[in-house]
Amino acid sequence: MKISIYIVSLFSFFNSCSSSGPDGTSGGTPLPTTPTTPTKPLTDAEAMDQVQKDAIKYFWEYADSNSKLARERYLTDDPNFEANIITTGGSAFGLMSIIVGVERGFLPRAEAVSRLTTALTFLEKAERFHGAWPHWMDNKSGKVIPFGTKDNGGDLVETSFVCQALITIREYFKNGSTAEKELATKADELWKGVEWDWYTQGQDALYWHWSPNYGWEMNFKLEGYNECLITYVMAASSPTHPISAEAYHKAWARNGAIADGRSQYGIPVVLNYNGASGNVGPMFWSHYSYLGLDPNNLKDKYADYWQLTQNHAKIMVQYSIANPKGFKDYSDKCWGLTASYTRNPDGTTGYTAHQPNNDNGVISPTAALSSFPYTPVESMKFLHYLYDENKAKYVGIAGPYDAFSPQYNWVTPRYLAIDQGTIAPMIENYRTGLLWKLFMNASDTKQGLKKLGFTSGKYGF
Repeated sequence: MKISIYIVSLFSFFNSCSSSGPDGTSGGTPLPTTPTTPTKPLTDAEAMDQVQKDAIKYFWEYADSNSKLARERYLTDDPNFEANIITTGGSAFGLMSIIVGVERGFLPRAEAVSRLTTALTFLEKAERFHGAWPHWMDNKSGKVIPFGTKDNGGDLVETSFVCQALITIREYFKNGSTAEKELATKADELWKGVEWDWYTQGQDALYWHWSPNYGWEMNFKLEGYNECLITYVMAASSPTHPISAEAYHKAWARNGAIADGRSQYGIPVVLNYNGASGNVGPMFWSHYSYLGLDPNNLKDKYADYWQLTQNHAKIMVQYSIANPKGFKDYSDKCWGLTASYTRNPDGTTGYTAHQPNNDNGVISPTAALSSFPYTPVESMKFLHYLYDENKAKYVGIAGPYDAFSPQYNWVTPRYLAIDQGTIAPMIENYRTGLLWKLFMNASDTKQGLKKLGFTSGKYGF
C-alpha cells in the first residue's frame, strides 16, 4: 500500500542497505541495568521504569560522541556501520527522552545540561536551508548527507520534530541555573530561526523539501492525515516566520476532505489516513506529533484528537485480536504495527510501514509501547510480554529490538532512533503528562493552536 511518495522512497532506501547505529564510545554515566532474566515478574511500575531506562540508553550511552545527537541506527553485530550519520528527527526524540531521564532521576541533571548544550551547539553550527535542517547530517561537519538524490537540503518535517523538542527544552530549563537558562535561550533562538513561510512557495500549503541544487523539484505538499500535524502547528506558532491558517485548512485538511466517517471493528477512524482510506495507517502517526502535542481535550472542526489517537491504537489492538492472517502470538498482549525494520520474504531484513493493510507478521515494539497513553491496559500487557516472557529474545542493550516475528521465529537485533525515541516520552506522558504540559503551556504553542482553530479546555484556550 502506497502511503506517500516520500515515505515509499524511505522504505526503498532501507531495503537497499544493511543499516546500523551507535558504537557505545560516547561516554556518559551508564544507566542502571537489571539481570538478563528477572527472578520474578516485574511490577507495572518496575516494568515502565525499566523500559524507559533502556530506551534512553540509545540517546545517552550510545549517542554520537562528537555531537551528542542520535545516530540513525544501530546494528548490534556491526556497531560502526555508517557511524557518521546523524538523524535529525530521531535526535529530536532523543532530546525529549533525555528530559524524561533527568526528571525521573535516571540521568544526572548537570551532565544532561552539558550534553544538551553540546547537541544544540552542533545544531546551531550545522548546515541549514532557510532555517530548516536536513534529514541527515554528518556527525563531524554538520553538513547535509543526502537522504536521496534530490533530498539534499531542508527537511521541514524533521525540522518540526526538532522544534517540538526545542520548545520542550526551553520550557523545562528556563527557570533553572545559569547554564540551564543559557540552554533554554539557545533552544529558543534555534526554534525562531526556521523560515516556515519560505516552505510555502508562496501558496496556502507547506512543502516538505527544498534543495539548493534542485529547488522545489520534489514538490511534496504536506496533506493530512499522517505524521505531519506538528509541522503545521510549529509553522503557525512561529513568532518570526509564521504561516497563515489558510495553509492548514486548505492543504493539510484538504478543504475539509480530511474527515472520514468510516469505522473499523465498530471504532471510528475519524480522519482519512493517507494510503489507508477507511482504515488506519502505521502507529507512529499517533506518536511523532504527540510527544509534545497533548491530544486530551484537543479539538478543531475536523476531529477530537483524543478520539482520533486513542481509536487508532484501539483499532490496532482489535486487528491483532482478530488476526485475519493467522499470525502466531497476535493478541492483546502481542500487537503493534508501525514503520520499522521488517522481515523480507527471503528472511533478510528490510523496512516497511506495517499497518493493517500491510501486515507481514512483524511486530514493532515501539508501536504498543509508545501508545501507553491511548491503550494503557494493552500496552502494559505487551510490556510484560516483552520483559517477563521474552526478554532474552526481544530485548537488547538499549531496550526492545526494533522488530520481531513469532510467526517466523525472527528478530532483528537492531535499533532505529526514530522508533526508540518515542518510547520513553510517550510512557512519561502516560505517567505524568510531563512533556505535554511543557509543550502545551508554552505561549507560542498556544498562540499557534488558537490561530489554526484548535481548542483545549485542559490548557485554557
